[in-house]
Amino acid sequence: MAEGLIIIPTFNESENIDKLLHNVFSLQRTFAVLVVDDGSPDGTADIVKQLQSEFNDRLFLMQREKKTGLGRAYIDGFKWALERDFPYIFEMDADFSHNPNDLIRLHNCCVRDGYQMVIGSRYITGVNVVNWPMSRVLLSWGASKYVQWVTGMGIKDTTAGFVCYHRSVLAQLDLSKIKFVGYAFQIEMKYKAYLSGFKIKEIPVIFTDRTRGTSKMSKGIISEAIFGVLSMRFKKIFNVLEL
Repeated sequence: MAEGLIIIPTFNESENIDKLLHNVFSLQRTFAVLVVDDGSPDGTADIVKQLQSEFNDRLFLMQREKKTGLGRAYIDGFKWALERDFPYIFEMDADFSHNPNDLIRLHNCCVRDGYQMVIGSRYITGVNVVNWPMSRVLLSWGASKYVQWVTGMGIKDTTAGFVCYHRSVLAQLDLSKIKFVGYAFQIEMKYKAYLSGFKIKEIPVIFTDRTRGTSKMSKGIISEAIFGVLSMRFKKIFNVLEL
């Protein structure tokens, strides 16, 4: 039985997915992986299908017809996971910005220390980012500071996408009420888990920018994060934020 399920959303990650999956399955932990592919035209899903014969009881594929955003991909993955018996459910990028070896550290923090949400944080011990231009570092770091100021959360890396959840978090939150699809999705999940009283921990990780493939960052994603945070805070003030 797998000790957890790692959800990896993909769109045009054919250059990364084979190596990433082999790295994950070589870990000294029995993790399963669900790849949620948004109709990648570069054949990402075909590579996953080929690997399923090698990892037939641990590798799963969800194919969606088109790209509808990171948040929607994760929500579909969360719902799939909750229909099964995985005790821990992870978010992880497909581009090696998250080190697969850190999955064990996130998992240990949940299992051994009793946390229900553990975040692989770039900013808990300074700024642990490799290969980003200074402008991108300042944008990301500043965004997290902005979110802390608006929401009152103590979480230092509010847009982090490397997370381990105990299934109880995802089971309690109303996933149909998660509104955002880009980086604001990551903020919304943390904010609602925080407001629900779950035990949350940040542990330091080193984030390395992708060396293959292309970034999915856009002005629309940034705008959603800026205004989405304000929207959530005002709804909380007026007690209309749905958890």
